[in-house]
Amino acid sequence: MPPFVMLYGRRCRTSVCWGEIGHKEIESLEVVQETSLRFDHIKARMKVAQDHQKSNANKRQRPIQFNVGEVTYKLDLPDELEGIYSTFHVSHLRKCLADEMSHVLLIDIEVDEQLNYIEEPADIVGRNEKQLRRTVMPLV
Repeated sequence: MPPFVMLYGRRCRTSVCWGEIGHKEIESLEVVQETSLRFDHIKARMKVAQDHQKSNANKRQRPIQFNVGEVTYKLDLPDELEGIYSTFHVSHLRKCLADEMSHVLLIDIEVDEQLNYIEEPADIVGRNEKQLRRTVMPLV
């Protein structure tokens, strides 16, 4: 599928066919042949550019392996979290400055097969009221 069709959902109307849409007769066969030759030349150049970009991308993609202890940490996770990969690179870890009393027990969190969970609010912290012309609207 051509890129123009993918982007806009219709065929590209080139300068050869910028007139009304519908059945047309082309006056000279040379114009069609010249246009098709130009399209073939453009397609060939695009193919060369895509191959060049693909070869550059493939050169840079290589598997990176780290030994545990150098720049990675391996976590001992409970059996409920066996679907989570337990080895982390140092750059993915952040310093935690949370209160020690504000931790959440693993039993309270329901995790599905894709390791997603739904956050539910515990309580309403603040309330405001918005004054309209004749009414007062409570904001939570």
